[in-house]
Amino acid sequence: MFISYFSLFIPEEKHLIKRNIFGPQINKSIFVYVLDFYLFYWFNSIVSNSLVIKEMKRTITAFLFLIIFCSHGQSQQDPVASQYMFNTLTYNPGIAGTSGMICATALNRQQWLGFDGAPVTTVFNISAPVSLFKRKHGVGLVIESDNIGFNKDLDLSAVYSYIADLNIGKLGIGINLGMLSKTLEPTWYVPEGDDFTPPGQDPLIPTSKENFIAFDAGLGVFLQADNYYGSLSVTHLNQPKIRYSKEGNEDVVTYVSRHYYLTAGYNVQLTNPSFELLPSVFAYSDGKALQFNITSLVRYNKKVWGGVSYRAGDALIGIAGFELFNGIRIGYSYDFPLSDIRKGTSGSHELLVNYCFDLSLGRSPMRYKSIRFL
Repeated sequence: MFISYFSLFIPEEKHLIKRNIFGPQINKSIFVYVLDFYLFYWFNSIVSNSLVIKEMKRTITAFLFLIIFCSHGQSQQDPVASQYMFNTLTYNPGIAGTSGMICATALNRQQWLGFDGAPVTTVFNISAPVSLFKRKHGVGLVIESDNIGFNKDLDLSAVYSYIADLNIGKLGIGINLGMLSKTLEPTWYVPEGDDFTPPGQDPLIPTSKENFIAFDAGLGVFLQADNYYGSLSVTHLNQPKIRYSKEGNEDVVTYVSRHYYLTAGYNVQLTNPSFELLPSVFAYSDGKALQFNITSLVRYNKKVWGGVSYRAGDALIGIAGFELFNGIRIGYSYDFPLSDIRKGTSGSHELLVNYCFDLSLGRSPMRYKSIRFL
């Protein structure tokens, strides 16, 4: 959303809804400078594999330290996804091509059902490995539509990654470049009475449809090993400025904040070889607020998975999925809200469809070494 606290007044329900992500608040300058420093350092130290791994461990430790010692909640601008572990390309271009297969993912999220104007997010992304000048690379495309209240946002970006082979696995360093289209189409309800000002008389309130397109960019680093993975990325790197105009008044200028993402997961082989435990953590921040998810999934025979996730202070999430015989994978999640917003909503639903295949084989492989099987 184009501002941190975007509110929509709904006359039928007399509710004021905000897209609030109930995460801890931290000191912006400390967090932003720490993350900016490590991103810069990673991209300049790739020549030394051992140094990269050490810095990854230090970065994850610092990020988790910030999570533990933070409190109080704020909101963020990027949309939320409960099945984050299967949708990494949307927020980290470094993963493109690291699986060695062509992968396409579609996701639809219906958030806070029961509210008029509640968030609806649709994502499609595709990535593929390529070989150029005897080096491994990845390319991809991400399309993300996010609608909430008066806002209709569309993010379209091309993805590129350089893939380095390490002793422990693959390291992808990626960049995405594209455009961010933000449309504001307001419909106002003003109660009768002299105490209420019509939108047309307020110079800062838009009354007609507005659209602005801005350049958008992001960076990401993704490490893939046999039994674990780690991811660090930043979206809206250039903090795109959004300008809205109103006839007879000065333009209103806002911007989209940088968002920082860290993800890590592990594969635990259980006593029964048919079962695996897949724990993961997902943390993200816009430099003002910090939110994190903790997830535990159990996978059976690499075909069926299910588990629970907890989004701090916001929701308890159930996740389930399976793979069809033709290789298509389907995932579903349901968010049960834990905050006061549960009084006006039946929860949030999210559906994900994924298909990966090797172009030389023409079909999806039946075995996976990586825990990121989607």
